[in-house]
Amino acid sequence: MRLPRVPRPRSLAGQLFAMQAVLVAVVVAGCALFTYVSDRSQAEDAAGRQALGVARSVADSPSVREAIRTADPTRTLQPYAVAVQRGAQVDFVTIMDPEGIRWTHPNEELIGKHFLGHTDRALLGESFTETYTGTLGESVRAVTPIRDGGRIVGLVSAGIKVDEISARVEEQVRALIGVAAAALALGAVGTYVINARLRRSTHGMNAAELSRMHDYHEAALHAVREGLLMLDGRYRVALINDGGRELLGVGGDVVGRSVAEIDLPAPLTGALLSGEPRVDEVYLTASRVLVVNTSPVSGGERRGTVVTLRDVTELQSLMGELDSERGFTTALRSQAHEAANRLHTVVSLIELGRAEEAVDFATAELELAQALTDQVVAAVSEPVLAALLLGKTAQANERGVELVVSEDSSIDDGLLPESLTARDLVTVLGNLIDNAVDAAQGSVGARVTVTARADAAGLVLRVSDTGAGVDPAHAEEVFQRGWSTKPAGPG
Repeated sequence: MRLPRVPRPRSLAGQLFAMQAVLVAVVVAGCALFTYVSDRSQAEDAAGRQALGVARSVADSPSVREAIRTADPTRTLQPYAVAVQRGAQVDFVTIMDPEGIRWTHPNEELIGKHFLGHTDRALLGESFTETYTGTLGESVRAVTPIRDGGRIVGLVSAGIKVDEISARVEEQVRALIGVAAAALALGAVGTYVINARLRRSTHGMNAAELSRMHDYHEAALHAVREGLLMLDGRYRVALINDGGRELLGVGGDVVGRSVAEIDLPAPLTGALLSGEPRVDEVYLTASRVLVVNTSPVSGGERRGTVVTLRDVTELQSLMGELDSERGFTTALRSQAHEAANRLHTVVSLIELGRAEEAVDFATAELELAQALTDQVVAAVSEPVLAALLLGKTAQANERGVELVVSEDSSIDDGLLPESLTARDLVTVLGNLIDNAVDAAQGSVGARVTVTARADAAGLVLRVSDTGAGVDPAHAEEVFQRGWSTKPAGPG
């Protein structure tokens, strides 16, 4: 025969509730058992003391000694013993002679018969108590001698039945069980309330599911290449994965430390300490360009912030290189457009039979282009920078802006510092020239002047234009990342 299987609680909260309920039940049952045994022992001791007190009171009564001296002690002592028995709330009071022959007994038919119990110690003058099974059943009794002068003239035994003692203890135990049941119910309700809250916190998952989720969490945390940073409500690092350590360039144990204590750039630190969510914001570190997203974690109160980090350093580099290539392409397109116009002019003059004028026009254009090339190359012999200036000159001329290189420009080939690559130089100077052309276009005598000089102090790149310039009220905002007077475009 197979016993029915008791279903196990699936959730961790259910298992804890079952365990706590069993624990409370075991503790209450143990306390009840201990209390029952203790109260039983104490009740028997109290019954013995009560019986001994009644027996001694009867033995010390002068009327008892006087009745013993008469020819028929039973006639006087039996009513007296019954009255004492009722008044003292004991089950029997037996008065007997030194031989153990009863003078009194609750059952009058047993008067004159031998007392069932031990009397040896009482005959030696000692009062004692014992548990003995007599005619009324098992009882706790006391036996004490009756003295008349220096002579023992009789014995008194008073007792309380064990059944009566058990009834008293059971009544106390029933009250105790009631209190224990109430305590158990209260404990069960409290346990259920606590575990209901735990069940909501663990979403009803058991220990195995929580352990498995933790394993998945750890594996995913260290597997993703993107950086993940979790901050608590006081902006201390609660969690950081390997990608986050690499992107932020932090080492050692940073968990538990405030973001302000980590050596991060000030703008990035300010973004992490801000409670507002941020979406795809770009921040610079010493060696990387990071896209940062922050999202606050809230559940009735602020609990922290989740920060994700993406490295776009290579992407930004490729975009800069692409912008440079676009600039060159635009410059070549401008030069090709101008060359096509000149060529059409020369061809048209030849078709009109004005060959000499066509030669003079072509020669003048060649001399102008060569003069411009000679001017730029004489001032800037660094090939990449010279090519950029020549391309931007043609592009500016197409937009009606004159681009000139100042007389104090001087950068010889090989003088650029090793830390500044040609790509970075083209990106920086190209952007400055493009902005200057935009500003100067449409102004009177539109001109952009470029100064490029390298000396022992370093590299100087200066671009000025004839445009309206920057409003003095915005002088400080110019150096903030993302500020521009141009309309905002996508991204």
